[in-house]
Amino acid sequence: MMEHLAQILTLLGVAVAVVVTFQRLHLPTSLGYLLVGVILGPYTAGPTFQVPEFKVLAEFGVVFLLFTIGLNYSLPQLHALRHQVLGLGTAQVLLTTAVVAVIVWLAGLPVAVAFVIGAVFAQSSSTIIGSQLSEQGEENSPHGRLGLAMSVFQDVTAVPFLVVIPVLGTAAGADVLAGALGWALIKAVLAFVLVFFAGRWLLRPLFHQVTRRRSAEVFTLAVLLVVLLAAWSTNSLGLSLAFGAFLAGMMLGETEFRHQVESSIRPFRDVLLGLFFVGIGMLFDPAAIPRIWHWALLGALLIIVSKTLLVAAMVRKSGIDSLMAWRTGLLLAVGGEFGFALLAIALGTHVIDEPTGQIVLTSVLFSMIAGAFLIRFNQAIGTRLAGVPRESAEEIPAALPDAPEPQVVIGGYGRVGHAVAVLLQSSGVGFVAFDTDPERVAQGRADGFKVLYGDISDPELLSAAHVERASLVVITVDDFTTALRTVAYLRSSCPQVPIIARARDLEASSRLLDAGATHAYPEAIEASLRLGATALQMLRIPTDDIDVIIQGVRDWNYKPVVEEDQRK
Repeated sequence: MMEHLAQILTLLGVAVAVVVTFQRLHLPTSLGYLLVGVILGPYTAGPTFQVPEFKVLAEFGVVFLLFTIGLNYSLPQLHALRHQVLGLGTAQVLLTTAVVAVIVWLAGLPVAVAFVIGAVFAQSSSTIIGSQLSEQGEENSPHGRLGLAMSVFQDVTAVPFLVVIPVLGTAAGADVLAGALGWALIKAVLAFVLVFFAGRWLLRPLFHQVTRRRSAEVFTLAVLLVVLLAAWSTNSLGLSLAFGAFLAGMMLGETEFRHQVESSIRPFRDVLLGLFFVGIGMLFDPAAIPRIWHWALLGALLIIVSKTLLVAAMVRKSGIDSLMAWRTGLLLAVGGEFGFALLAIALGTHVIDEPTGQIVLTSVLFSMIAGAFLIRFNQAIGTRLAGVPRESAEEIPAALPDAPEPQVVIGGYGRVGHAVAVLLQSSGVGFVAFDTDPERVAQGRADGFKVLYGDISDPELLSAAHVERASLVVITVDDFTTALRTVAYLRSSCPQVPIIARARDLEASSRLLDAGATHAYPEAIEASLRLGATALQMLRIPTDDIDVIIQGVRDWNYKPVVEEDQRK
């Protein structure tokens, strides 16, 4: 391995430089990794990255990607969302695949190749859509939420392609192909049943035992074991590695460990997925563009036009107004990273030859570039396509009228966290609580509350839980260092989210406030104040006067109480 160290260092250096540049320009990092692959690929001048184990390692990027997708779409969630979004997402993938496949087949390509091209073109980039909408402030708009939800569901509905495409590379003839596909689907159902029952009987008890060790290292090792074991199981059945990882993610997505699992696996996923995109970029031959540019442009045009028209028609037919339908269609017109994953599988199983793969790859890249501009100007273009006067279009509210209910995140489900949860539940306010004690988590779930396993100070966990969307964060953990680290991270990453923290004493309260907590209550002094308030009530002092006195002490940063205590 030492002979490849110089190449690995070159890869890391170029990757850091390119990705940092793309982040500063607010461009999707996936495109940055593709550029790294082009720079270090065999088709460009300069250093060439040639490490034999790289391709195998990069393949696990797709494995971990499908695992995290499975975490976010467990069986109950898929069942709950089976109507509008799941129906639209599934129909878009199937119809786009069919329409593109027929067009490509009529152009003279074999059926199997046409099918793969249709599947690749049907995908849309959730990364590009999400980042572009966020930059434009449209992530909570009706078309933004629908378009992003449909793009995420494309990844779920495209999972069957992971089963079908490898079969196309080994079967020849209609009879043989039909038999191979039937056998592959039987094995896919068998894999689902095995992982389903293994998940129900083994995964939850396994992670209960692991979490009792209170070791992040052991927890991460257990997650890696589950992912790779599930991937190996489906691969042993002749199916893809990614399919098994997806099934394992679905099973773990139903447990209280979901967010901590996603937090633990995210660093591996991001790095390996970056390597996967680097590998895809290495397949790109810039010198081939003069020979294929017209075919690549036609392919990009086919991606954009077919998806825009099909999505707009489906959304319009579901009862949504014409302007929103066109704007949603324009969002989904962009090509997708998951299409690269399907293309890599097709190239690896020789369903598609290298020249055709080069055209498909370039077409998706062109559509990503053009799609970013379509997303940016979706309102102006959608207004023209819908025939709506510009003045009327601007009057349509940007946000959905039915905003989600307030969500509170509670860090720690001990004595104080439980009390906060009870009050929120009684007031009808939604919340989710995290704790690193599996016994507390089990008790909270037995109480009927949404209590999950996880370390509230872990930035990856907070990101997986989408804490930036919370209406309030309440920190009730016993450990002061954990509370301080959590408050500091939240204030830097989510300055708009108010934070209430529990403190042991006045010094801890002051440090939490300095770190960015909106309120930090020293529980010993607060207990004294409540005791004094009860005494005043028993002495028939008016309640309003008591509240004024107590609040006055708080406003003076508890000085009257503390100074008297110090004199004693």
